Amino acid sequence: MIRLGVNIDHVATLRQVRRTIEPDPVAAALLALLGGADGITVHLREDRRHIQERDLRLLRPIVTQRLNLELAAVDAVVDIACDVKPDEATLVPERREEVTTEGGLDVVAHKREVERAVKRLTDAGIEVSLFVDPDVRQLEMAKLLGALAVEIQTARYSEARTGADREREVAALRDASAHARTHGLHLHMGHGLTYTNVQPICRIPGLEELNIGHSIVSRAVLVGMERAVREMKEAMRQAAVER
Repeated sequence: MIRLGVNIDHVATLRQVRRTIEPDPVAAALLALLGGADGITVHLREDRRHIQERDLRLLRPIVTQRLNLELAAVDAVVDIACDVKPDEATLVPERREEVTTEGGLDVVAHKREVERAVKRLTDAGIEVSLFVDPDVRQLEMAKLLGALAVEIQTARYSEARTGADREREVAALRDASAHARTHGLHLHMGHGLTYTNVQPICRIPGLEELNIGHSIVSRAVLVGMERAVREMKEAMRQAAVER
């Protein structure tokens, strides 16, 4: 069964709008786990726009499944990761003016910084994944730099507006996934996935983990976090049944 990592960043986004203490992303993480999440994902950005270091440090002892920390390949945040020791660290691109992560990390162009971060995290005993586009060069460089896994970004698929476009993007993801597996990389995916578009992704051979945040948090506002997570797990299970 494919693991579901629930990204709780936008629970913290709501809290930071008022600079108050609620809603608490740590409480949201506990409810997500009660709802069946296989892990919790948070992104500690340099500008601390949502998740704070306090959140990460409180999450570490209570997330006994998988804690996945998304971070940029910059020393200050890598320092925190090496101290907190999440189960997994996913290196992602960051631009301060972006609303959310836009596209994958260009590990070819940023080879030196990524290689240094991968080594430091690996030496700290942390599994390292790289968030990359479905591009052969990026996947091959991820392997060369020592990543254990890749999270292939699904934005182009999620944003496709026609059936033909979606089919083309699924085919590209399938090809990239096969290439990643050929190189011995563990296969994760995420970005823009929802209750209504996740099924074709779940049918891609070799997929081990999905990281989904905005859609689940949006649903949780209406029905609660536990139910929102259960419904996403059910959508993923249904895809497996229909294979």
